[in-house]
Amino acid sequence: MTIDILGTIAFAISGVLVAMHKKLDIFGVFIIAFVTAVGGGTLRDILIGATPVVWLKQPIYIATILSAVIFAVVFVNQLKYLRKSLFLFDTIGIGLYTMVGIEKGLSADLTPIMCIGLGTITASFGGVIRDILCNEIPVIFRKEVYATACIIGGASYFLFKMLPVDSAYAYIAAIFMVILIRVLAVKFKITLPSIYRK
Repeated sequence: MTIDILGTIAFAISGVLVAMHKKLDIFGVFIIAFVTAVGGGTLRDILIGATPVVWLKQPIYIATILSAVIFAVVFVNQLKYLRKSLFLFDTIGIGLYTMVGIEKGLSADLTPIMCIGLGTITASFGGVIRDILCNEIPVIFRKEVYATACIIGGASYFLFKMLPVDSAYAYIAAIFMVILIRVLAVKFKITLPSIYRK
C-alpha cells in the first residue's frame, strides 16, 4: 500500500506539471493528474478482473491525488525547472508502479512474464492517457527508453529473488533498477532504434 500511494503521488505531480504546462484550468489539472495516477492501475485491475478497481474501493487514492494536486499547484515555483521535475516524478512513478503491478500479478497467480507485462502496463498507461489528453505523442511510443526500463527492471526482480536475499530487498532493488535504467538512458541519450525511413 505504501509503495502504491508513493507512486500515486509521483504520477499525480507529473500530471499536474504537464497540465500546467498546457495551461489547463484547475479542473483540467485535476483530471490529468487523476488519469496519470490511476490510469495504468485501472487498466491492470480490469485485465485481472479485480473489480471494482482499487481507487473505487479505497477513497485514500482520491484524497492522495487531490492533496498532490494542491501541493504541486501551490509549490510549482519551488519545483523550479518543470521539465526536470516532470522527468523526476515520472521516473520515480514508473519504478514504483512497475513493482505494484508485478505484485498484483503474483497475487493473481500469473506467470513471471505476465507479471512483468502487467507491471509495465501499470507503470506506463497512465502516462499514455495523460499524453493523449494533452495532445502529445505518448513517450512510450517514441524512441525513449521508458517501457523498456519497466520490462528490464521487472525481470530483474525475478532474478534478484533467485539470490539468497530477502524478497523485500529484491523488491526495492528492482524499483531502483527501473529508475536507474531510465535515468542513464536519458543522461547518455540512449534510445531504441527507429524504423522510420526518409
